[in-house]
Amino acid sequence: MISKLHYITQGDTPEVHLEHIQRACSYGAEWVQLRLKNLNEKAILETAKEARTITSHFQTRLIINDFYKIAKEVNADGVHLGKKDTCPEKARRYLGDFYTIGGTANTIEDCRDLIKKKVDYIGLGPFQFTETKKNLSPVLGLKGYELIIEELKASTPIIAIGGITVNNVPSLLKAGVHGVAVSREITQNFGSIPAFHKLLNTGSSQDQVYRFD
Repeated sequence: MISKLHYITQGDTPEVHLEHIQRACSYGAEWVQLRLKNLNEKAILETAKEARTITSHFQTRLIINDFYKIAKEVNADGVHLGKKDTCPEKARRYLGDFYTIGGTANTIEDCRDLIKKKVDYIGLGPFQFTETKKNLSPVLGLKGYELIIEELKASTPIIAIGGITVNNVPSLLKAGVHGVAVSREITQNFGSIPAFHKLLNTGSSQDQVYRFD
């Protein structure tokens, strides 16, 4: 089951990423992607181990960005692969069928390639300009999602990503996406997670939220 809300971590240090995971989980996040850049594999592995401990406590799914071998070592739930990362088919052979594998796409050709390689979901974007990611691909906008989803007619869940706010959710759902991946909007206000869940009609749109801050 692919969550309709993906929280992608931000932070200047591994410790900040872990703090953000803790807070996201305490506000009801069901799916967290650990996205660490410009660190060596040892540092990412150690951070992933701690992230797994936190997410296991909350029964939150943990996805590791890029490093599929680390995902298996820490017993994460899956891996998300960028366009320049490992081929999803190679990752699948290593991980097996019980791990979730997602891939990044910007065009309909990207999507078709990922579907051919049997990913479990596609992170399609960017929706609009975002400073979270360097070397940003061309912005899609609502029309871009509508055209790609209509053309694809595929069952693979499409997750919109790139500068998404709570206010964007209704129109993106109308465009046909399965869900959204959010980084900055949630990091700036973890209290927005229940609002996202409510709009997405997901299981965590509950009244009670456990907070540890």
